[in-house]
Amino acid sequence: MKFFIDTANLSQISEAHDMGILDGVTTNPSLMAKEGITGHENVIAHYKAICDITDGDVSAEVIATTYDEMVAEGLALAELHERIVVKVPMIKDGVKAIKYFTQQGIKTNCTLVFSAGQALLAAKAGATYVSPFIGRLDDVSTDGLTLIEDIRLIYDNYGYETQILAASVRHAMHIINCAKIGADVITGPLSAITALLKHPLTDNGLAQFLADHAKAAAAGVEPVK
Repeated sequence: MKFFIDTANLSQISEAHDMGILDGVTTNPSLMAKEGITGHENVIAHYKAICDITDGDVSAEVIATTYDEMVAEGLALAELHERIVVKVPMIKDGVKAIKYFTQQGIKTNCTLVFSAGQALLAAKAGATYVSPFIGRLDDVSTDGLTLIEDIRLIYDNYGYETQILAASVRHAMHIINCAKIGADVITGPLSAITALLKHPLTDNGLAQFLADHAKAAAAGVEPVK
């Protein structure tokens, strides 16, 4: 399973990259605004900076909501860097735009997906990635993981190559459960990814090993392993 980080924060992207586990980055207008990135030229420069850090795909979202405007904006984004994936909303004109980009050999990420039917349409149009928002479904008392299961079943039934990119991941158990279901990619905050490192027995065991080593060193004997 690929690990993407969902942020526009360059420091966090670099940290995930330096860990050796980063496969890509997803962004959106809200994440850009959160980092204080405003103005077209600044946004473009920021996308390029992200591409300079990661070796994987970088989703850059269109702002337009009509077919012609999405195509024009998406083509401009795709020209920024070979790693750019054009992120398109799950609307009628968005599906149409995904089909166009697919025919042009441009990677796409269909975002704001909340149903298996939407995911099916995205795959039919040839989307590279489909992004079901599991955390937001959980927020409205709907099991987001069930949606991942349904999409996985449908895609496997018909051999669709569209990758399931589980988005709006909130915590470590989202990641573990998506891995068990068979999501191709997860994207979430750095905190959710680094939470996978944590276990009290690891912390306690390391503390005990270090304490034993210190005692043995003080006594001039080799500690038992």
